[in-house]
Amino acid sequence: MDFPTQSSPYLPVANNLSRLMTQVMLGLIPGALAMFWFFGWGVLFNLTIATLSAVTAEAAMLTARRRPVKATLLDGSAVLTGLLLGLALPPLAPWWMPVLGAGFAIVFAKQLYGGLGYNPFNPAMVGFVVLIISFPLQMTLWPPPLGMHTGATLGFVDTLQMVFGGTVPAGTGLDSLTMATPLDAAKTQLGLDYTWSEILARPLFGHVGGYGWEWINLAYLLGGLWLWRKRAIHWQIPGGMLSALFVVALLFYIADSDAFGSPLLHLFSGATMLGAFFIATDPVSAATTPRGRFYYGAGIGTLMYVIRTWGGYPEGLAFAVLLMNMAAPTIDYYTQPRVFGHEEQ
Repeated sequence: MDFPTQSSPYLPVANNLSRLMTQVMLGLIPGALAMFWFFGWGVLFNLTIATLSAVTAEAAMLTARRRPVKATLLDGSAVLTGLLLGLALPPLAPWWMPVLGAGFAIVFAKQLYGGLGYNPFNPAMVGFVVLIISFPLQMTLWPPPLGMHTGATLGFVDTLQMVFGGTVPAGTGLDSLTMATPLDAAKTQLGLDYTWSEILARPLFGHVGGYGWEWINLAYLLGGLWLWRKRAIHWQIPGGMLSALFVVALLFYIADSDAFGSPLLHLFSGATMLGAFFIATDPVSAATTPRGRFYYGAGIGTLMYVIRTWGGYPEGLAFAVLLMNMAAPTIDYYTQPRVFGHEEQ
């Protein structure tokens, strides 16, 4: 009598793609809530528009390629791409920006390469870079964080009016509603020969980083540590990125504390923790070997500091990630672990 055979291994698979994406989304919740608290309804609008646009673009491309739509959408990868892009965009960006960014991320950075698993670049960061290069003015529309005494606050209706109508609420001016991020303002002030001690005295900065941003980064750090605890991500990439950023910033800070920001400022400003735990750890476009992951993360941290300090953009995460995406195959090639039972050549 013939019995059906099963392929080994026989242990149940503890993790799958959909579960991994769900865990990453859950890990984003503390940081997303902190961003909503400090920057208001625009964060929610960005998340909603970018996510719907990413899912729509994915469904359209799958239909055009005659691929299964429902099963692919249920893996959650398109939703996660939309969420990451939405969190990276300014809360007062016009509605068409998350639509354009998410569409470009899905169509050109993912589906045209063959879909999930074949894309060499992080789709969300591709969409972000396209937007910041093409529309630098719109990418500066950040409202003042909650708690800063600027006299300008935006409610749900006012934000809706700006995002979808492109009009400034009556009684306010665009200059009073928007401001530079701490990293952007710091770079401008350094160009005017201000010292870091003078810059940090401004209300735009908090205890160790940008006002509000230090709490946002702490929230993303907590979410990232939860992901690591759940074994959804490996420690090497965030560990390598954060340690490299800290060490490089420390060396320059020791050399000249008036010209270079402190390591803690770099760790708790901008998109540092979001990038370390949720963007750089993309399992498709990142390095995959144990040593390679650490080198990959260290490369991102180093490039991020270089771009922040000497580049033309105040935040260097997206560019650093994409540059290291290109280096990931080479890093994996030279860091392959020795096969058990073979002598090292």
